[in-house]
Amino acid sequence: MKPHLPEEERNPQLPARAQPPLQRRASHHHRQFEVMGAHPDGNGTAFTVWAPNARNVGVIGSFNQWNCQPLHRLDDGSGRWGGFIAGARPGQCYKYRIQDMHGHWMDKADPYAFRMEHPPGTASQIWDLSHEWGDQEWMRTRWQRQAHDQPMSIYEVHLGSWQREEDGRFLNYRDIAQRLATHCQNLGFTHVELMPIAEHPFYGSWGYQLTGYFAPTSRYGTPQDLMVFVDTLHQRGIGVILDWVPSHFPSDPHALARFDGTALYEHEDPRLGFHPEWNSLIFNYGRYEVRDFLISNALFWLEKYHFDGLRVDAVASMLYLDYGRRHGEWIPNAHGGNQNHDAVRFLQDLNTTVYAQFPDVHMIAEESTAWPAVSRPVHHGGLGFGMKWNMGWMNDTLRYVSRPHIFRHWHGDDIRFSAVYAFDENFILPLSHDEVVYGKGSLLGRQPGDEWQRFAGLRNLFGLMWGHPGKKLLFMGGEFGQLAEWHHEGTLHWHLWARPYHAGIARWVSDLNAAYRRLPALHVHDFDGQGFSWLPCERHEPTVLTFLRRAGPADAQVVVICNLTPEPRHALKVAMPAPGTWHEVLNSDAAVYGGSGVGNLGRVQATPHGLGGWPASAVVTVPPLGTVILCNETIQTIAPNQGEAHARQ
Repeated sequence: MKPHLPEEERNPQLPARAQPPLQRRASHHHRQFEVMGAHPDGNGTAFTVWAPNARNVGVIGSFNQWNCQPLHRLDDGSGRWGGFIAGARPGQCYKYRIQDMHGHWMDKADPYAFRMEHPPGTASQIWDLSHEWGDQEWMRTRWQRQAHDQPMSIYEVHLGSWQREEDGRFLNYRDIAQRLATHCQNLGFTHVELMPIAEHPFYGSWGYQLTGYFAPTSRYGTPQDLMVFVDTLHQRGIGVILDWVPSHFPSDPHALARFDGTALYEHEDPRLGFHPEWNSLIFNYGRYEVRDFLISNALFWLEKYHFDGLRVDAVASMLYLDYGRRHGEWIPNAHGGNQNHDAVRFLQDLNTTVYAQFPDVHMIAEESTAWPAVSRPVHHGGLGFGMKWNMGWMNDTLRYVSRPHIFRHWHGDDIRFSAVYAFDENFILPLSHDEVVYGKGSLLGRQPGDEWQRFAGLRNLFGLMWGHPGKKLLFMGGEFGQLAEWHHEGTLHWHLWARPYHAGIARWVSDLNAAYRRLPALHVHDFDGQGFSWLPCERHEPTVLTFLRRAGPADAQVVVICNLTPEPRHALKVAMPAPGTWHEVLNSDAAVYGGSGVGNLGRVQATPHGLGGWPASAVVTVPPLGTVILCNETIQTIAPNQGEAHARQ
């Protein structure tokens, strides 16, 4: 394991806890949205577009009956074209008409448009982004709320399939905001993460094939409606993270592909510029105009929409030149390797720039390989992200819990290995949308056994996840044990809440979030090994996990015990960090969650009889497929019905 770094060395972009951040403006080239695109004033609209290899460029729109009005090439050598068109007003549609060097004319949407036509329309719209925000208190205290030693429990949402109108129509951003804020407050989530909402022509891409990088999808309303969405959640104490896609873009002819007749945003050579897995194009990160476009886009969402962080999609596909390619389909770098040095530079510049302007946000990498130092500072050789999804934990854990119970005895490494590297990066534990699609089944459906065992197994999975070091992320539907895997064309099966077992899952998630937020031991050292230790048992139990979570010396300590088989463990002697009374603050087998009621009568007594080098030990009853969380201080009751769990002999 790597040595543990102090907080400021692990991520110096984080603000000091003693004072709020001072936001600094980046240099103008990282704020292209201020000059590029369409900017209306009282008399008309100024248009600016980058098309360095075009022969002619003009604007067509509803304000000129779609007759082309020419733009002029700016004389600053930038390759930009610009002009002012009187009478062009906010809300009106337009496109750029571009003649390439061979004389061919193309109609292109504006890469910097603030709004796009509702699909299947592809035109851009002039738009004014003014909005009166009401989230000043959230923004003033965000640096405290989002510090790495604070709890972070993320609810991942696809807006089009979370809820809809009764007739199947999409809800407006504003309507979703009220419902979603109430739902997250009731269940105790600290953040919402939105799957991509920048405009995308194909709804079935889930937003990962973007054509309008600066335009929120009009499926759910206007840009101001989205601002109200974020504003509402902030005023209800909930952060909002945006899933952001700088790794690839679709080849739709109206969008970025061969924008001026040449490979402007992508590479000319398909071995560099085409992604075979996703049938999409890859940005040319070696071109500074492309880097400026993407970094400006990141700053745009954080500034104009007050998002609290960006989850950067498919980072691994950016870092490796041979990602998803067979031999002969890629070009090695100058040193003969498969690392994409231009992408590394872009990611480092991206994170450095974002944290310089917004030190209180989160930059999160979805990175699925062993690339080192993803969430370490750039000046230490890292990529500069604040956090990284722990895909290894996810894969190992889901593989383990999908096994029949009788076979788990021989696969303990799957469930324990994550502790070996848990603090090499600043990890988020993700149970995301990717784990409940394409025939994988739902989280509940992966559990083996009969109906009772499947629900107990899902509660056990969540108990282990919330006890394990790392911030938490759960995709919508998991919080109440949706039976079917997710599909974007429907909505969550909300009627399941009327069934006791499903309601029990929701109560368990709510109580886990309450404990996670209330007990510093469960979140202060999520990224630091001093907050975690394995605890030995008197007899070796490969299917029982017992570990300690701790915070500061004045804070309560927490012991988490997970039984991964359907047989209860009676009189299990477990090492404890200190003698005294340990309160059973949570038990997944309590009747209120749908459990069988096996437990410890609310407490266990640790005696000064050492075990395995620890100063004390206790005899504990661990329920079947159950998680027990013990705390050595009396705290306000987290779950009022915990007294229903008793020691059944």
